[in-house]
Amino acid sequence: MRQRALELGVPLDRIHGTGPDGAITVADVEAAARGAAAEAPSAPAMRAPAGPPAAEPAKPAPRRGFDPAEMRKAIAAAMSRSKREIPHYYLASTVAMRRALAFLEATNRERPPPERLLPAVLLLKATALALREVPQLNGFWIDGGFRPGPGIHLGWAVALRGGGLVAPAIHDVDKLALPELMAALRDLVGRARSGGLKSSELADATLTITSLGERGAESVLPVIYPPQVAMVGFGAIVTRPWVDEAGGLVARPVVGLSLAADHRASDGHLGSRLLAAIDDHLQRPETL
Repeated sequence: MRQRALELGVPLDRIHGTGPDGAITVADVEAAARGAAAEAPSAPAMRAPAGPPAAEPAKPAPRRGFDPAEMRKAIAAAMSRSKREIPHYYLASTVAMRRALAFLEATNRERPPPERLLPAVLLLKATALALREVPQLNGFWIDGGFRPGPGIHLGWAVALRGGGLVAPAIHDVDKLALPELMAALRDLVGRARSGGLKSSELADATLTITSLGERGAESVLPVIYPPQVAMVGFGAIVTRPWVDEAGGLVARPVVGLSLAADHRASDGHLGSRLLAAIDDHLQRPETL
């Protein structure tokens, strides 16, 4: 959103946000730019004779709260731009989750219900640690080149109860312990659904993750949120046939892992390294 405002020359302090809690969206920025262009005079106007000052028209009150129609417009604008401008490539793999889920079960036995960890924190932390190894996918495509992110700030896609989607960022995910990350995730999702997000949380993710959760599809092909250069997707954790280390066929919990990446900033080899690193970290959950 901030980058789009810079591109169009629109001051953010003159825009009324239509997102949750008055947050400014990409669609708001583009609408403001169109309005400024329409109001620009094409030729010098004749000065009217001086007279009594006219009363200023009342300014419309800024729209507050969640507006589903405006949310869908914002999503449509961002995703249309993404598919129009970004040459996507896609990769996918299947990750065994037996060790990760066993680790969660053992960890949660010692925790009261409000403090128990969810699989989402393992997915977040594994992705963050993988991005340390493949930093070329953590950042932005700006002015014709890749710009590394200032940290590993992961956006987490949250479905809103009234419809629509936001992806606020958790900062420095690679540096957070799992309990800290769980608390940050709960806080972020709660504020996203109550309209309490800050504009900065919606604008500074360096890579976004979409997870379909327990009731979702088994795989997802994400659409990159510009100016980011990649997006990671996780499907639902399901039980499927699996060939174990001894060559036997067993039932195992697995998750579909996918990557959408910008071909201007990386290629399939680099993307494959990121997926392999995420898988590796999920096989060693005690190190997350």
